[in-house]
Amino acid sequence: MSDQKIIWTMEIPSHSDFRPKQVDLPEFKFRQLVRPSPEFSWFLHQAVGTDFRWGGRDQWGQPEWEEWVHHPGLETWVAYVGGAPAGYCEMVLEDDGSVRIHHFGLLPSYIGQGLGGYCLSVSVARAWELGANRVWLTTCSHDHPHARSNYLARGFRVVDETTSPANIIRQPVLFTSGPSAAS
Repeated sequence: MSDQKIIWTMEIPSHSDFRPKQVDLPEFKFRQLVRPSPEFSWFLHQAVGTDFRWGGRDQWGQPEWEEWVHHPGLETWVAYVGGAPAGYCEMVLEDDGSVRIHHFGLLPSYIGQGLGGYCLSVSVARAWELGANRVWLTTCSHDHPHARSNYLARGFRVVDETTSPANIIRQPVLFTSGPSAAS
């Protein structure tokens, strides 16, 4: 295993570059969380990101998650199949007028069903609705093997490539709201 990862910054610079994908699955819904909770956001991050070594939030507790879900301009969208969470997208309208997709992905049991392209399409369409002057994200070589091709198929292009030390392999962690009752 390499001790380096490749990081790609990707963007869709204009709405005319966007190539959406549709899906016909009656039990599928993609909805915005109107009142996101730290616990549900933590669950989605863990459920989707653990296998792909998502970093940056490993040490977060209740205060950090609470601050994140109330971040100005943050929207969280959740994919549901038959009422069960299947994936999500977190996006932020940035001060420069761009929309950054911070996190995007599917829970493992929903990968390979064509849902990723549709969820990304809905997310990017929402970014344009927010008035984005461009839509962008970063991904890396730890991500699912089809993630980058999904981004490219929707119209994203690579605008920067860097390397950094590889993320450690993550173990699922428990969400804690503070000291345990046994303390």
